[in-house]
Amino acid sequence: MTLAIGLVAMVYATVGHAGATGYIAVMTLFGLSAESIRPVALILNVVVGVITAVQFSSAGYLRTQLILPLICGSIPAALVGGWLTPPVPVLEMIVGCVLILSAVRIGYNKDLQGNSMNRQSGSVRATLVMAGVFLGLLSGLTGVGGGVFLTPALLAMRVAPVKQVAATSAVFIVVNSIAGLVGWMSAGNTLPGIAPGLLVAVGVGGFVGSRLGAFHLTPQLLRGCIACVLVLAGVKLVFHAMWGSGVLPVYV
Repeated sequence: MTLAIGLVAMVYATVGHAGATGYIAVMTLFGLSAESIRPVALILNVVVGVITAVQFSSAGYLRTQLILPLICGSIPAALVGGWLTPPVPVLEMIVGCVLILSAVRIGYNKDLQGNSMNRQSGSVRATLVMAGVFLGLLSGLTGVGGGVFLTPALLAMRVAPVKQVAATSAVFIVVNSIAGLVGWMSAGNTLPGIAPGLLVAVGVGGFVGSRLGAFHLTPQLLRGCIACVLVLAGVKLVFHAMWGSGVLPVYV
């Protein structure tokens, strides 16, 4: 299981994601209890997300004027979404199909290059806040952390190049994962123990993957990787909607 978790971290980190969808799938296959899977996935998500954010930031791709409006909108909306109804199969099915279609568009549309954030206007910032609200609400309703929604949304809006989008997604995921973990503990739950080997595995995998994504992969190849990750997340949601026995929050 440790090796599989590390590989998941490496693959997802190349595109600015932290990999919780993959962690949950692996831990479920290995028979871990649902009560322990969620907090463990969140903790691993934070570890990989921080490493990924640092790598993309050190490469010069993090833009505070891009991430701050999104965070301001997403945090309160995610709380509201979490207080509403739990995820339902129909919503998960729709979201999964949207992610798969977004992956196809990103993978085959070579025009999704994005613009420099230096040209960002007030109207664009307002749009980012509203996007954060929508994505945060959707995140809370579906139990999906938001990275798989944010990446295709920013690419479709063309507000930033693909590597800036990856850097933004990493920070966005860290913030949402910490919020989810705090909310989980505020309900009176205690953190389960985590094998040090898992932390080492995701740390190494996250470092290698994010290093590749930030410094070595071309934007074209990175778009292809993003498309693959979105397909994996979309298929996971569709299968969960069709055959899942219960609702398990996922923070990608």
